[in-house]
Amino acid sequence: MSNSDIVELLELTSKLLELHGADPNRIKTYGVAAFYLDKYKDGELQLMSQEELTKLQGIGKSTAAKIVEISQRGTFTELEELLQNTPPGVMEMFNIKGIGPKKIALLWKELGIDNLHELELACLNGSVSKLKGFGGSIQQKILDSLAFLKSQTGKLRMDKALMVAQHIVDELKKTYADVHIGGEIRRQSEIVETIKVLVGTDSPVSLQETIQDIEILVQDEKRSSPFVWKGNVADVSVTVEIIAVRPDRMINELYLESAGADHLGYPTAAGSTIWKHAYYGALESEEALYQSASLPYIVPEMREGLNEFEWAQNHSTEQLVTWDSLKGILHNHSTYSDGQHTLEQMALFCRELGFEYLGIADHSQTATYAQGLKVEDVIRQHEEISKLNARFATENPDKPFKILKGIESDILGDGSLDYPSEVLASFDYIVASVHSNLTMTEDKATARLLKAIENPYTTILGHPTGRLLLSREGYPIDHKVIIDACAANNVVMEINASPWRLDLDWRWISYCMEKGVLLSINPDAHAKEGYYDMHYGVAVARKGGLTQEMTFNAFSLQDMEAYLQKRK
Repeated sequence: MSNSDIVELLELTSKLLELHGADPNRIKTYGVAAFYLDKYKDGELQLMSQEELTKLQGIGKSTAAKIVEISQRGTFTELEELLQNTPPGVMEMFNIKGIGPKKIALLWKELGIDNLHELELACLNGSVSKLKGFGGSIQQKILDSLAFLKSQTGKLRMDKALMVAQHIVDELKKTYADVHIGGEIRRQSEIVETIKVLVGTDSPVSLQETIQDIEILVQDEKRSSPFVWKGNVADVSVTVEIIAVRPDRMINELYLESAGADHLGYPTAAGSTIWKHAYYGALESEEALYQSASLPYIVPEMREGLNEFEWAQNHSTEQLVTWDSLKGILHNHSTYSDGQHTLEQMALFCRELGFEYLGIADHSQTATYAQGLKVEDVIRQHEEISKLNARFATENPDKPFKILKGIESDILGDGSLDYPSEVLASFDYIVASVHSNLTMTEDKATARLLKAIENPYTTILGHPTGRLLLSREGYPIDHKVIIDACAANNVVMEINASPWRLDLDWRWISYCMEKGVLLSINPDAHAKEGYYDMHYGVAVARKGGLTQEMTFNAFSLQDMEAYLQKRK
């Protein structure tokens, strides 16, 4: 159990107690504990004794005992009892944006609603709007949120889908040598609806028997066939397909089961399609497939049927950005705000991974929910950065490494940046991001971003739509207007590499490149391990055709410093 896992369970307990109308002091006890433990960065809670835990701010003996129980069992008795007394459908209501435990309790107790379907019906017939404290606007927000949740059913983020697929592959490889992940995962889609795994075998019957022994898999017998097992993973609604493939057909079938329909249907000069070449040809490799069709090779990520062949007229595969072509990372958080590791720890691990620079961009002062930096904190952090940089310069003068002074400045409601100009001027660069008042019309959101882009201190526009995949729709913006403004004001656009965001959407990368807008692949890391999210960012960047030349953080340290200095 990580610290964040423990905090999450304490927060859930507080919500459930409020839902059930428990004593306010009990609710507050868990809320306060979660608040202070979320800030605790000096060790692992699961390794601490009850006595050690009671010495932490906000933790009494009773709460400490429950944390110990969580560390040992993954849960604790009081939470288990609360969950047993809460219908699963009521639990699902916590996913609805805009209503908290008290309002959920009213819906449950006053209207007898204990599932999302009944809640939708009650909204449609107007019953919800009549409840005290609701009204028509909240009723509509609930309907909008329900519609969004419904549209996301049966889907997984790319990181979760890959984890599930890899587990299946690992189990199958105990028996079969030729096992591959295909489909949307191979195309590096940010959202996955079907997990496809291909197995090379001459005996589909034996494969079916092997699959039955994988405990996490649940078969859909009506949809399955002797050659294609269909079902899902227990408690995960996303579809799983395991396909038996003759070993001599693996290259063909992996290609056919991974490329998008529009890509497969792309016409060749001979009047055929790629699909025909892939289906009927005896393929030695995918590269040979494209050669046989007299077409340029397209990497698996880009096989969507959008503009990949037009892209290939002006670019080559070798130009695409890779992990190895990145020289630094520019959007990261430390314990100065809401990160889990110190500035020094973040820097040392960044250097260990082979990067030339770390851009620290903690939250700004308005972001009180994330312990945003007050002006005195900024001064203190800059002093520490200077000391660390002096140390790094002497430790390894032949391989320079540097921390760049950045900030993730909140874009305020009127589009202005957090901090006065003299403070903004003290940073090497600024990531400008929206974190509050997310319910906006397209006109309002676009105008808000435009003002921030036109601010001379803005270097990078962070996660441009604020979306959280499968959890929260982004605010609507006029992408072309925003990208055009970034081009006019020399502002870089972020591809936020967190698998929760992957924002800017990859479909707009080609327009950015057309307009000469640089893109920065940033992990938005709140812990050292968060750097690895860059792999997801690189994947969707390649999917959109991003070249190394147009990638901001592919600049060397020397080029980055020169760029930032010139811009200042």
